[in-house]
Amino acid sequence: MTGGASRGREVGLETSRLLLRPWRVSEAVVQRDLWTERDSRVPPHRRIDADGHPTVADLEESIRTDQPSSIGLLAVERKDVGDVIGYCGLVESGRGAEGEPELAFELLRRVWGQGYATEASSAVLDWARSAGYERVWATVWDWNAASRRVLAKVGFTETDRQEVDPARGTTVFTVRRL
Repeated sequence: MTGGASRGREVGLETSRLLLRPWRVSEAVVQRDLWTERDSRVPPHRRIDADGHPTVADLEESIRTDQPSSIGLLAVERKDVGDVIGYCGLVESGRGAEGEPELAFELLRRVWGQGYATEASSAVLDWARSAGYERVWATVWDWNAASRRVLAKVGFTETDRQEVDPARGTTVFTVRRL
């Protein structure tokens, strides 16, 4: 891992195959692709709505106005190809304990099963440890077997805490001590 390893600075991380860095406005189309690929069980506020929002223009504006920080969702870029394939990072979701961020990741379907989510998550967790975080949370739908495997590979354990949504499935809370 390289890059900013202290809170309050822009983060840039590097692994053998990936760069994790702030989003560029020109990459809003990748974010839109992620929105269109989401499973139909994902809550409506995280999917394209009936009016087609968010549009690429909406996402461009979001990237333009988002201030780089030490916590946030970083674009995941493959170094050999130079394409952005999704995001990984830390968010303050308010679902875990105070001062404990949540790990989040999402990759385009065309790159699933190649170890990128595990590699990116490991880099973010290494950064979180070096930045002084002691514990990180992650939530995952019970039906999302692939993401549950990634979380297990990077050391998360499932807790007894769950949120049941009869229409969409159960959200499982996981935790990782750093």
